[in-house]
Amino acid sequence: MRLAGYALYGFALGLLLVGLRDLLFGFGENRCSMTYMFEYPEYRRVQLPRRVARQYPSYGLYLYGEGAYAQESRGLKLTGAPVLFLPGNAGSYKQARSLGSVALRKAENLDRRIHMNVFTIDFNEELVALYGGSLRRQTQFLHESIKAILRLYKDRPDPPTGVVLVGHSMGGVVARALFALARFNPRLVSLIITQASPHQAPVLSLDPYILEFYSRVRHRWATSAEELRNVSVLSVGGGYLDFQVRSGLTALSCPIDDLNKMSVVATAVPRSWVSTDHISIVWCKELVLATVRAFFDLIEPETGQFTESPEKRMSVLNYHFFRHPVLKPGGAQDDPITFSAPPEAWKEVNTLRLFYSAPKEAQVKHFLFALSSRRKAYSHFHCRSNNMEMTSWLYGCTQMSGSMCVQAVDLSSQTELLPAYKAVTVKISELLSVSHLIIDASNPSGAQFVVECELQREESLTVSVQVPHVLSFGLTVSDISINSSGLLHTLQLQDFHQVYQAFRITITSHCKTTKDRLPSVYRLRVPWFHEDSFDTASIPSVSEIYSMLHSSSPDNASSALLQLHTAPNCQYKVSIRTSFPKVLGQILRFCGPVLPVYSAVVLLLMIRTQLSSIKRSGHPVGIQEGMSKSLQLHILELPILLLLLLLRQSWFQDVWFSLGLPAVDALPLNSVEGLSQDPTASVQEWPRLVSPLLCVLGASIAFWGSTVLRVFVSFLSFFLAPLHRPSVSRDCGTLRLHSQILLIIFLSVLGGVTCGALALMLSSLLHFYRVLRLQMTERSLSHMLNLAPQKVSQNSENGFGASDCHSKVKECNGSPLLSESVLQDVRDDLQLHFSLFTLLTFTMMLSFPSLLHWKHNLRYWIHLDPDPCWPHIVPLLISSVLLIGCKTDHLLRSKLMLNLTRHLLLPLCVGMLAFCPLHIYRVTYFLSTALTLLVCSCYF
Repeated sequence: MRLAGYALYGFALGLLLVGLRDLLFGFGENRCSMTYMFEYPEYRRVQLPRRVARQYPSYGLYLYGEGAYAQESRGLKLTGAPVLFLPGNAGSYKQARSLGSVALRKAENLDRRIHMNVFTIDFNEELVALYGGSLRRQTQFLHESIKAILRLYKDRPDPPTGVVLVGHSMGGVVARALFALARFNPRLVSLIITQASPHQAPVLSLDPYILEFYSRVRHRWATSAEELRNVSVLSVGGGYLDFQVRSGLTALSCPIDDLNKMSVVATAVPRSWVSTDHISIVWCKELVLATVRAFFDLIEPETGQFTESPEKRMSVLNYHFFRHPVLKPGGAQDDPITFSAPPEAWKEVNTLRLFYSAPKEAQVKHFLFALSSRRKAYSHFHCRSNNMEMTSWLYGCTQMSGSMCVQAVDLSSQTELLPAYKAVTVKISELLSVSHLIIDASNPSGAQFVVECELQREESLTVSVQVPHVLSFGLTVSDISINSSGLLHTLQLQDFHQVYQAFRITITSHCKTTKDRLPSVYRLRVPWFHEDSFDTASIPSVSEIYSMLHSSSPDNASSALLQLHTAPNCQYKVSIRTSFPKVLGQILRFCGPVLPVYSAVVLLLMIRTQLSSIKRSGHPVGIQEGMSKSLQLHILELPILLLLLLLRQSWFQDVWFSLGLPAVDALPLNSVEGLSQDPTASVQEWPRLVSPLLCVLGASIAFWGSTVLRVFVSFLSFFLAPLHRPSVSRDCGTLRLHSQILLIIFLSVLGGVTCGALALMLSSLLHFYRVLRLQMTERSLSHMLNLAPQKVSQNSENGFGASDCHSKVKECNGSPLLSESVLQDVRDDLQLHFSLFTLLTFTMMLSFPSLLHWKHNLRYWIHLDPDPCWPHIVPLLISSVLLIGCKTDHLLRSKLMLNLTRHLLLPLCVGMLAFCPLHIYRVTYFLSTALTLLVCSCYF
């Protein structure tokens, strides 16, 4: 049984390591370019009103500057457009240097006609992603900072009316929370850009305050959608390199018709096309340039301030972060266009395809595609070009004169920038007033480029392919061959719409000739979210693309698309197979934060097994053996399935919620990431299949974690043994009753005055001392009993028999009565207390972030307010202190409470799985209840 347990948990650990390897290292290196400063950065502190400085002593507001600009702004007489940077979890205010430096270089290139003043807030590097008690305080300080910034411009002729916010990580969440403040004027902020900010839900819900904060922000933006419609918000996710905040959490929840709320993943941002990790999204040159360019395009030259037009903000943000049609917003001409090119510059294309390579000499060239005879046979016109100078290059002719076009409309606004070239596709049925399509292939400066165009039938270039099942483990392959006679092919990946799916797509290209071929571009397009990813491949080549999703399809009806921008007259073979390591990586990406819940469940089941062993044989089993015996998935999953089925009945729902019971937490694998889940939303195939896997992975963490902890205790007790007098009593490390009472009072007062997590840590250390002393006693007894036969032999030579020696051990050995039963009692207590200490260590780890926050701000205040551990931790403190004196004999004598405790631990485990995955802080409540039951079993 022991060997089988090690084999099972070894296999589970292997699965966990495979998933972690893929999650952390499975996406290659960061391809972001670094931003550099050309002068030494300076951060000028902005003086705040005394009331604000006293109320927020740990926070500060700074103005970023470099070189001459820093000297000019010493007096804070500012003339630029204000931008305020908000750092995230444990973030530094100095992270604003990338944005500030690039903005300063951009302004110098424009001769400082327009420029920005970049401010940044020091939030004292607080761990607000783990401790939510500071989020409201940060939001209130942000409000005061905005008012202080605007006061700096009060003497200007055209002072700014608002501030643009750039928030990284939790800073972006704080920026949106501004609008939930009662006295906040929404006109003070008209544009928010967030970077890797988890808007949907917190990554870890370790205290109730962070969930209350999210609920308040979500309610404000949902109930005031019309009032906040003119506020533009852009959320940028980092992609798969960001394993701290997955990009699905960065999506904004907003009405479909509210176009001012936009979400995009960095891999889909034009001229970027790179994934970033959680920190590099701040300094990634490609994204910083896109942000700064958008800001300068939003500044009105007349006033030097950001535009107040929501339409212009939306147009500019779409240009820089979504399509980038080469033409700047407003660049396309709405009025008819006339051409002055000579007749020899015009050429009509009578074939279905155009391939043109521009010469080195400057010339004017226009190609005509007649549409009159091709409207019924063809649905689309597609064209692409690399290195072309002309921004307006596709026109629709509305008036012809001979072989020349006299009047036309500009269709170039539909151009989209791809990694290797720009491309445009127009729908012929929408061009009823157009007789010809015109390609302007002029090269006035003599630059060389290639133009490829063709008429297309959508149905002939779109192919459906069924993706393999997620449980095929890569053994099933879906193959499709494409004899490319066109420039664009689309593969509909049927049933690829869930986040747990992951595929390895191999694309092999082969051409007879590779001269003047543009590279192939492979694009994974997701219709329901802007998370497209691009890969560029030369010809011929073999490319491997790993395809996953950041969010599931809302309706499961639409599927992801694979667009192949191919070379004509080439052969392409596409092979699709499931990537099992990527599937494990996706499971950890989405469900990794809930693994502590499953680990706590396994630890509690292990203690239940130990109690059953004490009742049956009088001795507890070891912690490893207990975990091997307790892992029975059916006793956990079946009650939850039954509860979910009952919650589908309206009468049961009414009774359930009338009793004030919480909703059942669904695993975070659905398209909606909100915390108020529908009670029936979990009744799906995948969450119910992945839950046992998560239980096994959580059990492996508990198993190997406790093994490492056991080895650590053994080594530490060995090194500390010389500092303690050898003991053979099982009462070592215990406290008398009056000492326990005084200790409980002391810890309770300490937790109330300072921090509850501090009191819990001290009580856990006391229990740790009890475990160390038991380990020392067990080692001492083992050595003594090993030496006892030698002493018995020596006593026999002196006339004492073995029976006399055993009956009078004190006279024979000069020590108290020793026997195997004493050693067994000590070992039993050691097994029991090591399990209790493991459980206490787990609760201490869950409360550790609040302890870190308290220590970080100790110079400002002694009492942690609010304290997520107080007063809920008082029963846990009482239990942890009283359990120090608990022995297996006590449990054995308390048969009634022992049976009751043993039977109640299973419902507690089921309750944790049902109500804790999205509320991890509730685990402490369940463990506190379990330890209270154990105290009752020991003393009653």
